Amino acid sequence: MSAFEHPFFVHALIAGTGIAPAAGLVGYFLVLRAQVFTGDALGHVAFTGSLAALAAGVDLRLGLFTATVVVAVVIGSLGRRGRADDVAIGGVFSWLLGLGAFFLTLYTTSRSAAHGTAGVSVLFGSVFGLSSGQAWTAAAVAAALCAAVLVLGRPLLFASVDEAVAAARGVPVRTVGIAFLVLVGVCAAEATQAVGSLLLLGLLAAPAGAAHRLTDRPYRALPLSAGLAVAELWTGLVLSYAVPALPPSFAIMATATAVYAATLAWTSGVRHRPRPATALTPRDSIGLRPR
Repeated sequence: MSAFEHPFFVHALIAGTGIAPAAGLVGYFLVLRAQVFTGDALGHVAFTGSLAALAAGVDLRLGLFTATVVVAVVIGSLGRRGRADDVAIGGVFSWLLGLGAFFLTLYTTSRSAAHGTAGVSVLFGSVFGLSSGQAWTAAAVAAALCAAVLVLGRPLLFASVDEAVAAARGVPVRTVGIAFLVLVGVCAAEATQAVGSLLLLGLLAAPAGAAHRLTDRPYRALPLSAGLAVAELWTGLVLSYAVPALPPSFAIMATATAVYAATLAWTSGVRHRPRPATALTPRDSIGLRPR
């Protein structure tokens, strides 16, 4: 029986095909701006927000999006030009992680044991558990997120490469930085449904890190990062379907890690490969190279 005859696999493919390129695009700028720790923090905010929603008895996604977007704005506001330092992020991170543990305890003690598995799915993802409506909603939100990243891309790239020059040229660097963090928050909320809040960072960082090593041209690296994320997610889903003992989130992250490790090994070998020697002219040999 083909995998495509199973609704759960088709729904996972629909949602994942939307979520993966969004994570790849957002992740590229996270790596470029050295804000990967911020992405990790927002992944754990997704954990806290979703458990708060579950404890309150409302839709999990309401807590996911509300918490990540609000905290993204707070983190962006704490830093100069929309970039908070690691100390501020770490403080917010640790407080919210403790709050998440509190909501997990509150939820599991107020619900039956059968409902306690929801906390595990938040942590590790449940992409094979999405309904048709959830899958199409996730794909639509991810498509809008991709469009927003592309619209913001040019000023964001300018501000990421050289903040001072961008500000001098009239780019609202602080506003752009906070807007980008809001997009990271939305992406974190979406990707949590696929790989979980604990493994979210891998989907954001691994494809983007590989793309950064393969090319230093942003307009090549962006589609490359998105494409790698999609390929890695598809591969992970197929592996998990073929080997049921492999959770889909683990298979996706293992594939992403393997691709990044292979890219790292290959690019390191290319960069350290000695260049072929060239014949020296008499002028070269005495240090008088012609101009």
